[in-house]
Amino acid sequence: MSNLQLKTLQQDAIGLLKQLIAIPSFSKEEDVTATCIDNFLKTRGVHTNRYLNNVWATNQYFDASKPTILLNSHHDTVKPNKGYTLPPFEPIENEGKLFGLGSNDAGGCLVSLIATFLYYYNNKNLKYNLLLAATAEEEISGNNGVEILLPLLPNIDFGIVGEPTLLNMAVAERGLMVLDCIAYGVAGHAARNEGENAIYKAFRAIEWIKNYKFEKVSDLLGAVKMTVTSINTENKQHNVVPPQCSFIVDVRVNELYSFDEVINVIQQHIDCTIQPRSCRLKSTAIAIQHPIIQSGIQLGKPYYGSPTTSDKALMNFPTLKMGPGDSARSHTADEFIYLSEIESGIETYIQLLQPLLF
Repeated sequence: MSNLQLKTLQQDAIGLLKQLIAIPSFSKEEDVTATCIDNFLKTRGVHTNRYLNNVWATNQYFDASKPTILLNSHHDTVKPNKGYTLPPFEPIENEGKLFGLGSNDAGGCLVSLIATFLYYYNNKNLKYNLLLAATAEEEISGNNGVEILLPLLPNIDFGIVGEPTLLNMAVAERGLMVLDCIAYGVAGHAARNEGENAIYKAFRAIEWIKNYKFEKVSDLLGAVKMTVTSINTENKQHNVVPPQCSFIVDVRVNELYSFDEVINVIQQHIDCTIQPRSCRLKSTAIAIQHPIIQSGIQLGKPYYGSPTTSDKALMNFPTLKMGPGDSARSHTADEFIYLSEIESGIETYIQLLQPLLF
């Protein structure tokens, strides 16, 4: 493909991102952006598939005997916060920046992956198939996004998940587990030495959670991190010793522990019931020796462990999280991405895949 064709792809990708910004696409409300992406691909000769608000396609010469690479990012957004000074659904170009809700997280990544898919789409001689998936509900870790789509897709050998990483390689990602804990006591009158105060039991547990250090520390993700984020008792009477106190723990797990291992350690040390809300968002890691990581290293791209979670956590095959934009801009007021970041993103994805595809 010539430099002129590459430039056209980059311009088309930016044009698509402007269309997506102009369409509200909050999680579970991505119907119109799904249609927009579907139409964009169809007008370029791509046979598309759609399930709910997820759009996917394979390269023109898909061969089931070859391994397959997934190119995935999401087209849902969070809701704009109150700090916006610019219209969130108006794509505004200014001084090399493109402003708009979802521009950075993860619109720039999505359109860059779409452009990369189109770059290789018509090639007959690829060693891997390419499978593009633009998915929904990532921002809420919803059930009707990539998780519901994966069983419908061809077998996938590894994937690239588009999230803003400054085009550095996030080779590992913390898992997220939320625990609902309840300390039980015995009700009694506060004026007399009666009952057992559930708040005090909860405080002892919370103090242990605050101070405990898990032994295995990851080179990429650091230590397991536990944070108590809420505490509550239904007792509203000042003179009653509360029989029950609940609290919530946000647990960020490195790749060296399973969720069950973490729960077992906690349960051995605190006198409370523990109920995990979900065990879906597991920690993940891809080997540094993997060909896609080695390709990135050859391009001079550093690798690191990401403290945030993404749809990568829902995939049971190796994945690299990488994309244009900066995670620090995600969910901020007057969100933006540099146009040059999108152009670089497309070029980087193309260069990253080239040694594997030929």
